[in-house]
Amino acid sequence: MMSETVEAIDTESEKTENENEENAPTGADLLVREGDIAGDYLERLLDLLDYDGDIDLDVEAGRAIVSIDGGDDLEKLVGGRGQVLEALQELTRLAVQQETGTRSRLMLDIAGWRAGRREELRELGRSTAESVLANGEKVRLQPMSPFERKVVHDAVAAVDGVHSESEGEEPKRRVVVIPDSDED
Repeated sequence: MMSETVEAIDTESEKTENENEENAPTGADLLVREGDIAGDYLERLLDLLDYDGDIDLDVEAGRAIVSIDGGDDLEKLVGGRGQVLEALQELTRLAVQQETGTRSRLMLDIAGWRAGRREELRELGRSTAESVLANGEKVRLQPMSPFERKVVHDAVAAVDGVHSESEGEEPKRRVVVIPDSDED
């Protein structure tokens, strides 16, 4: 009798585990869920601040993308050099992680700031790479956020004859653009 009860519990436990695995969100489903959680979190924040803004959710390159546009006060949520935006992104990621139990790579943009900054950084990376190529001297750029460094590294990688590395510790980590002939 006891072994039958244990077997029944084991079978029921396996069945529940299998159902949970089947109902677990897949990669794309998880990203959509992350976007939904982030959207709800940010909507509550905008309501608390009494700010207007339209929240748009997307999935791009294996990452949930959330953007807020349309309100007059949104620039305040970006801050100088995007510092407030970076902080809000981390808080939003934590809110998503609390709900899903998984670390999120969610990207937040407010009032198109990141999109505009991305273009500036691409131009900075390209022009710096061309300058380094022309004069043969490595260049150390100003400290940047991980997002900014990634954009600059990608822009430098598109120019033959130079490469880039990051050096330093956060928050003073920076991109260094180096001619390929430099052995340092």
